[in-house]
Amino acid sequence: MVIYGKPVDEQTRCVHYRTHKDIIAVKFNCCGNYYPCFRCHEECSDHPVKLWPEDQWQERAILCGVCRTELSIVEYRASTRCPSCSSEFNEACSTHAHLYFDTSSSVPLS
Repeated sequence: MVIYGKPVDEQTRCVHYRTHKDIIAVKFNCCGNYYPCFRCHEECSDHPVKLWPEDQWQERAILCGVCRTELSIVEYRASTRCPSCSSEFNEACSTHAHLYFDTSSSVPLS
């Protein structure tokens, strides 16, 4: 699977986010390409972001960089770890959810 943008390792960490928990890539709804983060997409693509509408959150659009499992947006937003390999996700990513997913009508996750 190709990860676009500016990844720095095989677990999808990038030049912008590279802590031990920064191990996911997001498939962008606008182009169908996986990027490590919104900044990578912004810097490396030639088009604006199209958010995932809530009625498409069953789409597998999150890639665990450790085991390469693809999760649906619903699965990812309800998780703190990969359901396949138990690798921990960065809890701070939830502050960026509105940059990937149309969260305007959804109830915030705890």
